Amino acid sequence: MKVTAVETLSTPAYPNVLWVLVHTDDGLSGLGETFFGPEAVAEHIHRAVAPYLLGEDPRAIERHHSVLGVRVSHRSTGVEARGLSAVDIALWDLYGQSIGLPLFMCLGGPVRDRIRLYNTCAGPGYYTHTPATAGTAFSAAWGLSEPQGLYDDLSAWHRDGQAGGLAQSLLEMGITGMKIWPFDEFADETDGQYITQAQLERGLRPFRQIREAVGDRMEIAVELHSRWSLPAAIRIAGALEEIHPLWYEDPIRMDDPDDLAAFARSTNVPTAASETLAGRYAFRKLLERNAVGVVIFDPGWIGGISEARRVVALAETYHRPVAPHDCTGPVVFTVGSHLCAASPNAMLQEGVRAYYLGWYGEVLTELPAVVDGHVTPPNGAGLGAALRPEFRKREDVIARTSRI
Repeated sequence: MKVTAVETLSTPAYPNVLWVLVHTDDGLSGLGETFFGPEAVAEHIHRAVAPYLLGEDPRAIERHHSVLGVRVSHRSTGVEARGLSAVDIALWDLYGQSIGLPLFMCLGGPVRDRIRLYNTCAGPGYYTHTPATAGTAFSAAWGLSEPQGLYDDLSAWHRDGQAGGLAQSLLEMGITGMKIWPFDEFADETDGQYITQAQLERGLRPFRQIREAVGDRMEIAVELHSRWSLPAAIRIAGALEEIHPLWYEDPIRMDDPDDLAAFARSTNVPTAASETLAGRYAFRKLLERNAVGVVIFDPGWIGGISEARRVVALAETYHRPVAPHDCTGPVVFTVGSHLCAASPNAMLQEGVRAYYLGWYGEVLTELPAVVDGHVTPPNGAGLGAALRPEFRKREDVIARTSRI
């Protein structure tokens, strides 16, 4: 089997997502995905990755990951890491297809049939936010100004003051975990250097509404998006103690493991980090310093499946659970479900119901099954999913191909 073409696809309809197809001489095509800067990532793939990969056996995944990760990407955390991630996912998809087994079987077989899902409470317009919205108001930056549709969970907890009703709605679907980020809007005023007592009280409102409505039946994760200074993050965590959160996610920037460890020591609530990191080496530093309680990674950013499984194993040696990130795209969601099925220390899979019950189905032929608050990966060969033919035929799809 030889790689005959590497294709990238994007569309303004989903402005942050890049899909990658690796085509072979026996008619199989592997599918990968990454998020942010699709034009730049596509350029990197066609300039630096495709010239190496064309003519190679795609099943030599370890060799390709090593060459692309070190000699081509130089262990970068930017465009190179995202390109490597998308291509690596496509190669694993090809491998599974070539032997007729689903990805979770290729990773050693299932340790569970399904994994519990938590809902990141974004809305239908959330995925359209781009770097161009940086510095704008909270509502514009996170999609509240976009036309809304089914499961507008962001508006429910932020704009409409209905966090309690949102929690009830999720419980009715069997979902017992949710994540919100009400402190983000206050970080704009001081660039996260300080938060007032009045702002703390306002930020606590949706958490209190959830507890008043459903009590402890709902677990609540706190997303802080690395917006805060260390003193401000510690103050926020202290104010939230009464809520008994599931975790505090990315409280400060992920550039100093020692400072993150200081935050972790300030609270009994686990610190979760971080989908923004790439490579096992960054996670090793967090684990060595006891800076992280729950390891979160994004398969489309970390370096693909090859790097994700290394981080899963590394986390297990430190007795830490993992929770794959997905607030990005349908392939990453699918990959996360496979990794959770095959990983003993998987804790939760992230999902956005506005996505997997919405636009994800417009892109892929098959999605992980979400039933009673749990997710099960597709059972087909490889990822068990492909791009829909009608999606590929859309007039607004931008396709670029490198061939032998």
